[in-house]
Amino acid sequence: MAINTAAVSWQRTAQDGRARYGTLHTPHGAVATPAFMAVGTLGSLKGLTVQQAENCGQEILLANTYHLALRPGEDIVHHLGGVHGLSGWRGPMLTDSGGYQVFSLAEQRNITEEGVTFRSHIDGARIHLTPESSIRIQRYLGADMIMAFDECPPLDLPLESLRKSIERTLRWLQRCHQAWIDGESGWPGGHHQQALLGIVQGGLDHDLRRFSLRETLAQDLPGYAIGGLSVGESADQRNAVLDWIGDDLPAHKPRYLMGVGTPLDIVEAVYRGIDLFDCVLPTRMGRHGIAYTDDGPLHLKRQQYRDDRRPIDEDTPSDATRLPRGTIRHLLQAGEHLAGQVISLHNIAYYQRLMRRLQEAISQGSLDTFVTTFRARYRLREADTLQRQSQ
Repeated sequence: MAINTAAVSWQRTAQDGRARYGTLHTPHGAVATPAFMAVGTLGSLKGLTVQQAENCGQEILLANTYHLALRPGEDIVHHLGGVHGLSGWRGPMLTDSGGYQVFSLAEQRNITEEGVTFRSHIDGARIHLTPESSIRIQRYLGADMIMAFDECPPLDLPLESLRKSIERTLRWLQRCHQAWIDGESGWPGGHHQQALLGIVQGGLDHDLRRFSLRETLAQDLPGYAIGGLSVGESADQRNAVLDWIGDDLPAHKPRYLMGVGTPLDIVEAVYRGIDLFDCVLPTRMGRHGIAYTDDGPLHLKRQQYRDDRRPIDEDTPSDATRLPRGTIRHLLQAGEHLAGQVISLHNIAYYQRLMRRLQEAISQGSLDTFVTTFRARYRLREADTLQRQSQ
């Protein structure tokens, strides 16, 4: 049974090499791509209000099915107006399916053909996720885009086990697809349509990646994600996977690289044709005193910033610009929560500015120059940091 998925679509505006500049259209508004999705796992950004994120140029957020099903529960979220009502966010949203928790909570779960049983990290209670229940929960959460339930395998999984994992994920995808179709035709109350995205797995094996890509594309979904990365592989390994499959992803649909990453990771992936990204790094690293810049990450707890009167980054305006680096270091040393909030605010602003610059470079046909310059500047700072740490 075919359904109308026009409520979520992607339109290309410009292309430079493999990189694409376009617009993702959703029921909650449009998003310029390439785009970075800030992560609000529990329906909120860590240490920031959604208004602050909006002021930084943030256009789309991500929330998590597994965590919201545990608390406050999908029924409560639905009663509060879905993830939009829960968070106060008015723009587009995407929910992960719980598939990443199959990887990250490996010691607290059991996988069968039916689905995955988790032991809650909160109170030890059992939660059982299946392809059907993940789609049902995401229906109640109400995001514009939802993810198929998959098994995200560890990097060191033996090849034969990886193949079995991929085959199970593909069977789960078929079940997710059917549950999505059934939900679109039977959901009561005028609920807006949601776009289901399939996930290409395959680890670092070329043939298995190609196999997973071919079978996932056969479902003819509104968009596709690349999973099973950002699990410990090197940047070169990740980029190789994108080179293997990127050109064969549909040209007229959004492409999402899950869980990535640092500014340089994102630049490399945009260069290879990816449109959407998510990662916890901007707020997580902010809480640990690390700010992102074109010159690489600044570790603001270090002694060298004690009397530094410069803002974190003069090129990235935000409310964080008012405080000098020396003040932020003082707040970090004193254990003041404001320090992490200010750095997180800067990091969100920096990531959004980076995406706008990538969009502009693609539209002007100057991405090669941008990427070459960015690689050299970012890596130079990282190399300098490693050298000082070793002394």
